[in-house]
Amino acid sequence: MRPPRVRAPIRKALAISAAVLAAAAAVTVGLTQAGAAETDDPQAQEQVQAQALTWSDEFNGAAGTAPDSSKWNFDTGGGGWGNNEHQYYTNSTSNAAHDGAGNMVITARKENPANYQCWYGTCQYTSARLLTQGKFTQAYGTFEARIQIPRGQGIWPAFWMLGDDIGSVGWPQSGEIDVMENVGFEPNTVHGTIHGPGYSGGAGPGGTYGIGEPFANAFHTFAVNWTPTSISWSVDGVTYQTKTAADIGGNEWVFDHPFFLLLNVAVGGNWPGYPDASTVFPQTMKIDYVRVYSGSTSSGGAITGLAGKCLDVEGANSANATPVQLYTCNGTAAQQWTVPGDGTIRALGKCLDVANSGTTDGTPVQLYQCNGTGAQQWVFSGANDIVNPQSNKCLDVPWANSADGTNLQIVTCNGNAAQKWYR
Repeated sequence: MRPPRVRAPIRKALAISAAVLAAAAAVTVGLTQAGAAETDDPQAQEQVQAQALTWSDEFNGAAGTAPDSSKWNFDTGGGGWGNNEHQYYTNSTSNAAHDGAGNMVITARKENPANYQCWYGTCQYTSARLLTQGKFTQAYGTFEARIQIPRGQGIWPAFWMLGDDIGSVGWPQSGEIDVMENVGFEPNTVHGTIHGPGYSGGAGPGGTYGIGEPFANAFHTFAVNWTPTSISWSVDGVTYQTKTAADIGGNEWVFDHPFFLLLNVAVGGNWPGYPDASTVFPQTMKIDYVRVYSGSTSSGGAITGLAGKCLDVEGANSANATPVQLYTCNGTAAQQWTVPGDGTIRALGKCLDVANSGTTDGTPVQLYQCNGTGAQQWVFSGANDIVNPQSNKCLDVPWANSADGTNLQIVTCNGNAAQKWYR
């Protein structure tokens, strides 16, 4: 967004459990095979600790209940938020509430209650803006949310971050990281941007990521991987841009201190324009989860195996239960895998999964909505195996068949080439 406004699985059947949190500290290249002794490499141990889940909201509250007040505050008001926006942000469950199905829903409504006054007169719209200011901040790490955005001319959803010193130094000196913004007139495109002193507003360095249909049609996972020297953006596990101090024209790099998180749906503004006759209300942004990990995660990239071929999602199909196969490497999103530090391996916004939580030799491996179960926990061993600790079995190419389209499975670890994987 553009301040000076002080300015995101099976439906989650489980919140992240203590077991998953423990597993988050167990995934990194260089770990020993499941069941063996821990690595003695101090650097590898440091990496394990550095990739832990530090904060999350899974939004598993009862239908109609407000956001967790221990995690979220509300911004309220209708002053335009520095962008001539038309909504009044409320703290009402009419505009931000759990849906009872594992989502927080921010709803923009067309209404003009007389007690809501905006900069242009009686407000025509209400919405919500949630923020973790005063409750959670973090410098560096991976910041991720799974969101189904709203749609329509003049609708402006965002998942973003502001420096925690904004109250003392102001914006843009505090810094801003826009993890995801969408403006309704570009339904197939999202934006990622940074703002700071000398590169704020429209001068903020950024980039876009597009798909072949409106983002509002489905959930997508939006993330940044932030280190002391760079910020990388990804959508559904595919990294699409990285910014460093070299991209800000000699200005001050202000991304060196804790930031807090924001989620909101604006209505109207200088950038998106304003609703017109085509805009349908109400509009909702559904947030499945927000998760933050310490340290950095791997950027989206290939995992190669037998005959130098790639771990691949069949047909680049993100539907649940799509087989995962071996295929000639081609650089597509179906072969871009991330390891966010929670024990999962992800592509296309979903998780590598053992079908039906099976533990027997020959159980197929598939893509499935992330759900925090043991079927989706994996460890990269120092021997280049990918081990599922729940079954204590390895990701395997059946019969060492290197033909394109060979569907993968788990099998007792045996050290042969059909079980060797490289990143």
